[in-house]
Amino acid sequence: MKQYLLSVHYVEGEPAMTDEEMQTMFRETGRVNDEMQAAGAWVFGGGLTMPDSATVVRIDNGATTMTDGPFAEAKEHIAGFWVIKCEDLDAALAWAEKCAAACGGPIEVRPFDELSQPA
Repeated sequence: MKQYLLSVHYVEGEPAMTDEEMQTMFRETGRVNDEMQAAGAWVFGGGLTMPDSATVVRIDNGATTMTDGPFAEAKEHIAGFWVIKCEDLDAALAWAEKCAAACGGPIEVRPFDELSQPA
């Protein structure tokens, strides 16, 4: 089985969800999570806090520096993700379609490098 990362994106400047929309998204995402777990596709998943809560750790010539904020200056950031296992990209894309419908936003699908796949 191959592993894939399905990432949810937060886009700065988009209108914020209403409380009702947020509750619907949580409910639908929970339903998809349950479905993934029942199908044996679930490895791990979770939501992330806002990008401004990030800390970037760098090592340069043996010296460690830490800076507040996201690594990249961008308008789009990862808001959450799933790691799933399935037979192929088509199966991963089918899960991504369900996730996009549940979240109401785009889902990026990326396979893990073959060298990092469990044996």
